[in-house]
Amino acid sequence: MKLMHLSDLHIGKRVNDFSMMEDQQFILKEIQGITDDVKPDAVLIAGDIYDKSIPTAEAVQLFDEFLTGLAERNLPVFFVSGNHDSAERISFGSHILAASDIYIAPVFDGKVKCVTMEDAFGRLNIYMLPFIKPVNVRKYFPDAEIESYDDAVRVVMKHIGIEESERNILIAHQFITGAERSDSEELSVGGLDNIDADALEAFDYVALGHIHRPQKVGRETIRYCGTPLKYSFSEVNHRKSVTVVTIEEKGQIQIETVPLVPRHDMRKIKGSYEELTLKANYENTATDDYLHVTLTDEEDILDAIGKLRSIYPNIMKLEYDNVRTRNQQVIEADEQVEVKSPADLVGEFYQLQNDQELSTDQFEYMNGLIERIWEVQ
Repeated sequence: MKLMHLSDLHIGKRVNDFSMMEDQQFILKEIQGITDDVKPDAVLIAGDIYDKSIPTAEAVQLFDEFLTGLAERNLPVFFVSGNHDSAERISFGSHILAASDIYIAPVFDGKVKCVTMEDAFGRLNIYMLPFIKPVNVRKYFPDAEIESYDDAVRVVMKHIGIEESERNILIAHQFITGAERSDSEELSVGGLDNIDADALEAFDYVALGHIHRPQKVGRETIRYCGTPLKYSFSEVNHRKSVTVVTIEEKGQIQIETVPLVPRHDMRKIKGSYEELTLKANYENTATDDYLHVTLTDEEDILDAIGKLRSIYPNIMKLEYDNVRTRNQQVIEADEQVEVKSPADLVGEFYQLQNDQELSTDQFEYMNGLIERIWEVQ
């Protein structure tokens, strides 16, 4: 059986105040075209369908057009809600849509929806887990000790009741420890949303969403497919694609990626104002790409972004790199921020601001506040 793995469409997203709707419409049509060439047996979408929990009418219409196109191709579609989605809104009409082979994970109720398909190698069970937090899981398993996201997922996995002799697929939207993040993702302070890959060991393939860079985590068959478009300049070197998974008999899995070509690429360019204007005039460059421009002129160019936009209409960001900017004092982010606890981070910030450590009373008060805040996570 051949499955196409997508995630993190983020329909309706704006990047540096540029609407991505036309780019998303373009890339979703391209993905529909890829299904015609690849001929998958089903499409899996691992969450973050929309960029906001209350999407715009235009965003809903675009996703409706995309689903309709897949349904017209007689392709079963399976999808779950992500942390950007409203699970209630995403799952609306799920029972009716199931009649058209459009399967949606319901709002988490302590169970994980499973749909079974069959081919020449037997049953293929597709489990659909929407984005969950510990508070979602505690409600249904009050006797379990659930302090972290990892605890929550392990409790859910323990109660699924997988038939391990059959082929089992999981669609999920969570952060697996070790995955490489991008700037366009929501970060959890102190890495509190981390889940160890071995919590998902029972599944033959795990179709993940949440992380925007295509990658495996732990083993080849636990994978993020990444976003179909670049959504930040930290992603300029990403190669966006869709992931195609071919599953034959149990244990026999082949994975390939099919590259996506966007309407506008996202690039960084650097040089003096004169160099960049001459480059556009004399070189065959894609001037309509989304650009982060760095000017190296020592003196600021009057209305530089306005002038450059007459040549490069889609400049999203402009900055200078010169003696003046290099001498400015900047507080750099700690590269270890994701592995530190919230209490450690607050303590370090307090010391930087006040040139002294928190007192014992202050630390205990702050730690109590953090624990109460995270009880609702």
